[in-house]
Amino acid sequence: MKYFRYAGLAIVFLWFFGGGVAHFTETDFFVSIVPPWVPYPLEVVYVSGVIEIVLALAILWPAIRPAAGWGLILLTLAVTPANVHMWMNPEQFPDASQTAYTVRLVIQVFLLMLIWWSTRIPEEPAEQVFAGER
Repeated sequence: MKYFRYAGLAIVFLWFFGGGVAHFTETDFFVSIVPPWVPYPLEVVYVSGVIEIVLALAILWPAIRPAAGWGLILLTLAVTPANVHMWMNPEQFPDASQTAYTVRLVIQVFLLMLIWWSTRIPEEPAEQVFAGER
């Protein structure tokens, strides 16, 4: 099971580290998807990019992995309005279809579950706990 957890961590790391870097290499795109009611969109893109990179790196350190996981969950929830904005206004984003934006929201739910599962401290089976006490 631990290898699946490592695979999950790898996916989460690549998703957020790559996404964080993209905030600096594809800045115009990220600014374009910030909902209009969010002030200072360029600054928000840069700050969220830095946070993505830092938290992605933090999940590599087991001692702080659970906290970093919760940070990624909160960050993912914080950027959800951008995904909802794209889904509700597909005419503003003609590079993809309404279906693609719907799939993006569904993927976000699975991403949240993967972050939670892969970054939490696994519970030891009861027989291992009791075996260590003998």
